[in-house]
Amino acid sequence: MAHQADWIADKSDLKLAEKGRRTGITFAEALDDTVTAATSRSAGGDNVFYIGDTKDKGREFIGYVAKFARAISAETSPVEEYLFEDQKPDGTTKYISSYRIRFASGFRVEALSSRPDNIRGLQGIVVIDEAAFHQDVRGVLDAVNALLIWGGKIRVISTHNGVLNPFNELILEARAGKVPFKIHRYPFELAVKNGLFRRVCQIKGEQWTAEGEQAWEERIRASYGVRTSAMRQELDAIPADQEGAALSRVQIEAVMRPGIPVLRFAAKDEFKNQSEASRTKDAKDWCDWRLAPILAKADRRLPHVFGVDFARSGDATAIIVMEISRALVRRTVLAVELRNMPFDQQREILFYIVDRLPKRQGGALDARGNGAYLAEKAAQRYGASVQEVQLSQSWYLTNMPAYLEAFGDGSLILPKDADILADHQALAYVNGYVKVPDDHRFKGSDGFTRHGDTAIAASLCYFASRQDAEIYAYTPATTDNAGGTMFEEPAGGGLIPDLRGGIF
Repeated sequence: MAHQADWIADKSDLKLAEKGRRTGITFAEALDDTVTAATSRSAGGDNVFYIGDTKDKGREFIGYVAKFARAISAETSPVEEYLFEDQKPDGTTKYISSYRIRFASGFRVEALSSRPDNIRGLQGIVVIDEAAFHQDVRGVLDAVNALLIWGGKIRVISTHNGVLNPFNELILEARAGKVPFKIHRYPFELAVKNGLFRRVCQIKGEQWTAEGEQAWEERIRASYGVRTSAMRQELDAIPADQEGAALSRVQIEAVMRPGIPVLRFAAKDEFKNQSEASRTKDAKDWCDWRLAPILAKADRRLPHVFGVDFARSGDATAIIVMEISRALVRRTVLAVELRNMPFDQQREILFYIVDRLPKRQGGALDARGNGAYLAEKAAQRYGASVQEVQLSQSWYLTNMPAYLEAFGDGSLILPKDADILADHQALAYVNGYVKVPDDHRFKGSDGFTRHGDTAIAASLCYFASRQDAEIYAYTPATTDNAGGTMFEEPAGGGLIPDLRGGIF
């Protein structure tokens, strides 16, 4: 195809391809590398080292080379599987599973299953495939630059993996003239125009038609559903807002509204050492000051749900409360973030909120690790309406698609807040499902580290809104009816224990 020929024709020392998936660039590179390794030194032959992001990629690449080698040379050796000896910086040695084909020219093509530490010691042409998905992209790129000293060449090929990925940064630097890479861009649309579907039909033994080609491309794009950011990244070579981002900034801001309260309570380190009564009083005073006026305004006609992403230190505990309108729009009415807050006070603050929710339909809490304590206490207090959620791969696969869909169908409203925006931008595709990557941390507007806290809490809240549950409500009563000082009447009605006694 024309774009494959264009890639092969460029003999630059440094060249880079940003591509859509299955556009055939790695296939074309394998052909070029086979010809290079089969050529004598005087005619420009050289060794080729292929470095993919997985062992399977290396096996696939060496298979392409073997196929081409049989077509151009009768003296090619069979594929050898061997252990590449790699010396680490500390002097120790590790062995990397690799594949190799030797040519009569004396050169070879090697496909390594992972990046060697002594990559600077390789001599020849280095091909880095799916560079954006290597664990240390910048380290790989910096290391292979040393090859240029001895006349080596570098080919970088990859689909995108976010605007903040070093692969995309390299492209921006090259386009700005800061590094001498020659940039090529091959989106899926171009490959289709150049005959990709014709090749598919040829292989399958089917008749090509323009209508069939259009339907085929539409079917592939439709398979992404609402994941338009992922589709543009994987097919159109347009990097997502974050590494593997599930939602674009535009999608998130479209569901945000001003005026929805976002409250933050960060406890000092010495707070946990205060007496239990003192800590309870401080938590109660903060609740009366900040939360009570907001909860008193909650629409008593509508069901309410809540979601909690737990953290004890480092990250924040996020509590999201939503009301469900008659049109089934989940509108956030309150977002609370608690930092460095002792377990008991997290429980007290959560109960203060949930006790005052009109028509409480249910809630969902992160029950992993230390979060199991708060989730269990909430389930004991509120019964079967509370879901104790283990945030596993299975849960993400089953429930995150519905939350993402809400950003496109108008059934979700979030607070207009920079940190909540950033939290949702952190949602990414990891091994085929959406979550906040475990190692993803960033600074919030208050200088504290964040880990997508409100995004997870909001997804749990949305999950709770989709569960079949009984709606709980309270009939307002006076303090006299409640029995004097043991109980107090919250602003929204109902009875809760007097907080001054330390029982929340």
